[in-house]
Amino acid sequence: MRITLAASTVACLFTALALIAAETNEPFGIGSCHINNRTAQDNARWVPQMEAIGLRHDRTAQTAWGAVEPEEGKWRWDALDAQLAYLKEHSFTVGGLFLSTPGWNKLDKPGTLPVNNLAGWSRYVSAVVGHMKGSIKDWEVWNEPPNFTGKDQTPADYAKLVVASYDAAKAADPSCRIGLAAKSAHINYLEQTIKAGARGHYDYVTLHPYELLDGVAEDAGTEPLFMNIVPVLRKMLAAQDPSKADVPVVFTELGVDAKKGLETQAAALVKAYTMGIAQGVACIHWFEGRDGDSGPMGLLDGKGQPRPAYAAMQRMIEHLGQRPEYLGWVLLDGRHYGFVFRGTAGPVLVTWAHGKGTAFAAPAKAIDTLTGEARTEVTNVPVIVFDPPETLLKQAATNKGRRLPWGGDFSAAKSVSLRYADGRAEAKGLHALSGDAIASAVTVYGGSARAGDVPGGNVFAVDPAFLSYSAQPIEITVVVRRNEANDNAGFKLTYESTTGLKNAKAGWYTVPDNKKWHVMRWRIEDAQFVNYWGYNFALVSDGPKFAKYYLQSVTVTKLDK
Repeated sequence: MRITLAASTVACLFTALALIAAETNEPFGIGSCHINNRTAQDNARWVPQMEAIGLRHDRTAQTAWGAVEPEEGKWRWDALDAQLAYLKEHSFTVGGLFLSTPGWNKLDKPGTLPVNNLAGWSRYVSAVVGHMKGSIKDWEVWNEPPNFTGKDQTPADYAKLVVASYDAAKAADPSCRIGLAAKSAHINYLEQTIKAGARGHYDYVTLHPYELLDGVAEDAGTEPLFMNIVPVLRKMLAAQDPSKADVPVVFTELGVDAKKGLETQAAALVKAYTMGIAQGVACIHWFEGRDGDSGPMGLLDGKGQPRPAYAAMQRMIEHLGQRPEYLGWVLLDGRHYGFVFRGTAGPVLVTWAHGKGTAFAAPAKAIDTLTGEARTEVTNVPVIVFDPPETLLKQAATNKGRRLPWGGDFSAAKSVSLRYADGRAEAKGLHALSGDAIASAVTVYGGSARAGDVPGGNVFAVDPAFLSYSAQPIEITVVVRRNEANDNAGFKLTYESTTGLKNAKAGWYTVPDNKKWHVMRWRIEDAQFVNYWGYNFALVSDGPKFAKYYLQSVTVTKLDK
């Protein structure tokens, strides 16, 4: 297939902040589950294999409160010291994690943030940071909140913990860095935490965008959503805490379950690092080095045998180098994303085909990132192209400051829509997470539609250029009809709001009948689309028996404020 270049039709530029590289710019990191990270002996089961492929940044040692202060006022450092010595011996830098509560600290409710004893927490933070001064520089406050917090605890509770941690840590080691954390890409939660008191009390931000990567891994075509993680975060920081708008962003966990397929896992790893580096993520700690207590996520399986993802990581480091320089993006054949970097031996292009079963000719010498074999065509498995043509390099440089396009420029659009017509999906700035595949689309009542019970067919994301983070009243409109059997069907609308995911006030909507197409509209005043679980809104039925409807179209319209 002939290669053609397509300049972005997107006129708007990213903000300069969206492209600021983190200060370390060494993106290749690794993490571990609990049972593979309690001691140096645990690390010995997988760390040497990580060192062998060039990894040298470990997310965290065992720095939990109960591990270093098992009894009140009695400190235990032997295991942590041995672990740090082992990791240093294997050329790893390591971070720390302020986490958990020892049994002696009686919580108001089990499984909650220990805000009942901020004095004790502060002593723990001061002690562990002081003891690790010179060995650990970066410290995350808790693991992916609001996970592992109390049911009734709020961002204000987490803010109290952040402030106490920051003050105690800086007193013990003024040069240390404190990380503000959130699960997935839950930027709404971070915003609420900052507004609740954490403003100014952090030096970097950590996210775990598993769900956004899953969409990429499953070929839903959601690369523009993944590429929007850092830009939307910086947009929020600029609005809520301007002095921190430029702080480094770290993905301290990110991975794909090997049960999705070994090739899928490995391809997703390459895409994650490619697009993470391109948007300025300081470091991505792949979860995890070796399978342990969190499912088959490792570069190594439970027996220590390498998976294809292990080899893919090795090739990324080998050819991009420890400090790759992002040069920009291109579109190949007008639709396939490619990202250009200055690698170890000059410019390289990392690219993959958009759509399962799709292939196009490689523009120059290319190797498969999973096998290392030469490739003359590109599939959904990424390739590294060496010495890309000068025309590609020029196009990449032109596009570097532009938003990754998603089927057009919708930055100035009043509305976006998804319609099913002529047996295909017409996505104009609005996409279902079932991707572009239309095998499950059906022709009914003389036209095309999508069955409501198709996985991913009821979950939607707007183009980030249309609406992302900014508070904007919107109207969501759906055109639906019951199935031929006239089965009882309905749903509720769930959407991202300023307080996280919530149900629309209108409540449950019952599709009236199958005699005609019915229009349902929701006016939403508090939408705040950030894709923290990989989508913006969904039509949620209470079980598959109520999803027996057909969806003809969905439209999102901006309303006047």
